[in-house]
Amino acid sequence: MILKAEGVGKAFGPKEVLKEVDIQIELGDRIGLVGRNGAGKTTLIKLFMGQLKPDVGTLSLRTNKICQLSQFIEVDHSATIDSTVAVLREEESPLRKRAEEIDAIMASGGDSDTDWNSIAHEYAVIQEELARLSPQRTKGKAMDILEGFGLEEKSMGKMGELSGGERTKVMLSRTLALAEQSDLIFLDEPTSHLDIETVEWLEDQLLKLKGAVIIISHDRYFLDNVATRIIELENGKLTHYSGNYSLFMEKKALDRERLMQAHDKAVREKGRQERIADELHNKYKYKSLHKTREKMADRIEVPEPPPQEADLQVRIYALGKSGKNVIIAKDLEVARGNRKVLDKLNLELEKGNKLGIFGPNGSGKTTLMKALQSKLPYLGELYVSPGVKVGYYAQEHELLDPEFTAEQQMKKTLGQQAIEARAILARLNLTGKDVERPISTLSGGERARLALAILLAQHKNLLILDEPSNYLDIPSKEAVEQALREYTGSLILVTHDRYMLDAVCNKVGELRDGKLYVFNGTYSEMKGRQKFAQGVEVAEIYKAVSNFKEWTSGVSYKAGDKVLIAKSELENYRWALDAGKLKKAGGTELKKVHKTAPTSEDD
Repeated sequence: MILKAEGVGKAFGPKEVLKEVDIQIELGDRIGLVGRNGAGKTTLIKLFMGQLKPDVGTLSLRTNKICQLSQFIEVDHSATIDSTVAVLREEESPLRKRAEEIDAIMASGGDSDTDWNSIAHEYAVIQEELARLSPQRTKGKAMDILEGFGLEEKSMGKMGELSGGERTKVMLSRTLALAEQSDLIFLDEPTSHLDIETVEWLEDQLLKLKGAVIIISHDRYFLDNVATRIIELENGKLTHYSGNYSLFMEKKALDRERLMQAHDKAVREKGRQERIADELHNKYKYKSLHKTREKMADRIEVPEPPPQEADLQVRIYALGKSGKNVIIAKDLEVARGNRKVLDKLNLELEKGNKLGIFGPNGSGKTTLMKALQSKLPYLGELYVSPGVKVGYYAQEHELLDPEFTAEQQMKKTLGQQAIEARAILARLNLTGKDVERPISTLSGGERARLALAILLAQHKNLLILDEPSNYLDIPSKEAVEQALREYTGSLILVTHDRYMLDAVCNKVGELRDGKLYVFNGTYSEMKGRQKFAQGVEVAEIYKAVSNFKEWTSGVSYKAGDKVLIAKSELENYRWALDAGKLKKAGGTELKKVHKTAPTSEDD
């Protein structure tokens, strides 16, 4: 055990953010921390890191080997990548100060009360920690990771010259380098600005870490692939679930149903006893028979029903008819300088199709979205069916005027009367003072909901959405996914959210090297996986004694290869064990496991 909290509470003024928090974290834990925006997840992490003190309860932290990746990364834009990854960790300064104090004690010879054994031990521990935290050591490992990201050539460039995704990769590289020597790793939205390829690489890296990893994330597919426990923060309290995100959702639905049934049953029984008491009192006015029933009713405890929070009420209507072929692009080319971003790209979108597009950062996804709307010069052929009315959701919400209020933006864009504009905004939980503040003061999630509210009211029959799930918490994403599933028009969705690709799209396309490779089906189907079936299990380490092939996955092993086998996979390897082709090597590691037969590509 490296961290334990019992009965911890934290309030800011009259608002009680955390109530009676109990948790125990051990080495090797992979914990997904989920909850609505504003639920207090970041506050909880600050408590765990010692940056805040609890108002009540006890919190015991048994390690100082901690690292963190914050959601909002503050970087010096004038600094080079090289110097950024070598920045001293915050905990190094007090360690160096204490080392200097001990040096002074040793130089002075101490006094009669000096415990030299204790001093020597403390000094040795500090020197070991300083070696672990060495900027040069961190820098070397981080640069190795950056090389894998393809950023080593920019190492002497300025941080301000990088894209948001590239800056995230730099800070992620530094954090992972520190994480190798840490017992406790906190990651706050680590997949923000990362493309799918990088996220899948990150999943594999996190499974290799020996320390406990606590992840705040709205990326449900990511949580399915890395988390072995999910902890939900709701109304200030933690609820613990074993398994990944999909299992958490199943168990939570069952828990809510049981709570609701218990609440309803108690209410019915209490009401029944009260009615009997009333009947007895009316029938036998001068007797006390009814009092027994009243006491029975009073003794019935009615458990609290599960909390109900207002979900987004999103409905997107498609008006107007278009032809069967909504968009046809042939040999589409777009260049930026000497670089062809789109190179003889072909695309056909039929009426009612919902196409999800993904690809590496910088592959040209936003360029393609703008070219399809003729907002960029292009070569090749582009046919858009007559009658198509396009609704465009911009990734950075550049269509919003930061000086306007949400209500003013709605009225400007849609020509709505004030009462209609407010009604539409309220459907996306933008009410009261939120609609009267300048857009520049709204959070990322609030701006995203405003942009969706505008789209909602326009009644377009072709939606082109560029990363609509950015800044949204999980309940908001689920509401948007439901709306897009019910939408009767055609749809092109650019996203790194694999869960959304599976939930909404009947076709997916990977944009790479200027071309679009389209697959008829979901993202998981394209990868040869059952939807959301992948999870993480503890696997025992075996060693191949001789060459063999595991026929379920199609993977071949050579003598001496390490083979990880989870409990759920053991029967697939039973014949190899019986034939003496495998033997236990000892030890365990975490492994991503497919619940259905995967293709060899998946391993």
